[in-house]
Amino acid sequence: MAQAPVPAANKPFALAVHGGAGVISRKTITPEVEAQYRAALERALLAGYAILNRGGTSTDAVVAVIKVFEDDPLFNAGKGAVFSSEGKNELDAAIMDGKTGLAGAVAGVTTIKNPITAARAVMDKTKHVMLIGKGAEQFAVDQHLDIVDPSYFYTEYRWQQLQRAKEKNRIELDHNGKAPQAQESTVPFWQTDYKHGTVGAVALDQAGNLAAGTSTGGLTNKLYGRVGDSPIIGAGTYADNATAAISGTGTGEFYMRAVLAHEIAAKMKYAHQPLGTAVDDVIQTALTDKGGTGGVIGIDAKGNIKFGFNTEGMYRGYIKNDGKPVVAIFKEE
Repeated sequence: MAQAPVPAANKPFALAVHGGAGVISRKTITPEVEAQYRAALERALLAGYAILNRGGTSTDAVVAVIKVFEDDPLFNAGKGAVFSSEGKNELDAAIMDGKTGLAGAVAGVTTIKNPITAARAVMDKTKHVMLIGKGAEQFAVDQHLDIVDPSYFYTEYRWQQLQRAKEKNRIELDHNGKAPQAQESTVPFWQTDYKHGTVGAVALDQAGNLAAGTSTGGLTNKLYGRVGDSPIIGAGTYADNATAAISGTGTGEFYMRAVLAHEIAAKMKYAHQPLGTAVDDVIQTALTDKGGTGGVIGIDAKGNIKFGFNTEGMYRGYIKNDGKPVVAIFKEE
């Protein structure tokens, strides 16, 4: 007798998210702010869960999650994006489908309310992988995506953060001996930002397909036109059903030079390492040993989830079939 098919609802699925990594500890955030972040992480997880639970795709779930983050000024993406040195919010995003290997990304956009939706449209509607600047914005208009005035992204907190960054940059580059900080570092502020608020999601759907997505405003006081790792496929975003889906947050220059997200998948594919080992190895060698900071989230085809980071904390969480969101912030959790 043929075995009855397993109901779709019983097939394993899972979702993991991050909202940035850095100097995040109970000494640096108040209980009230901590509660806000935990609630936001749960909202994002539940948005993705609603899609996966009804049999939706991992790509749809990733977009739904990241839109929640992009609409929340707590995070450095969309509404909460940081300012560049020119006083502009320049946004990047990417998504990759682990089943097809297709990917889409946008970079340096200033008018697209939810850059992750534009990245998805690039993947689905074009033969390209990345569109940038005005071209990406015109494409978003043509696709009838939500377009906003650049002032939409302004938040007073991020603006004041830029002013402090500019002052710190001046001090760090000042070698006249007047400030102690001048003796401590000649590295520009945009290379030493201590908190990375990039957001991302990785998902496994009931069909067994993986997807990864990432969205960011980059680094405070970054050089005009700078693009980080988030929209670079293989650097900050990667997905392959044969290995894993990966999304990163951190000092993007290190992720790009190491092709960090793909490096994790390569260790799984060629060295036959499990996800957890591959993540730990890459975070240690390609990031920590090179002087970079940040972290990644990963999920494999069996639904195994790994959070890896070399900072004091990372806003993170996961949810599986049982529908119970699990969130964490601090390293000791």
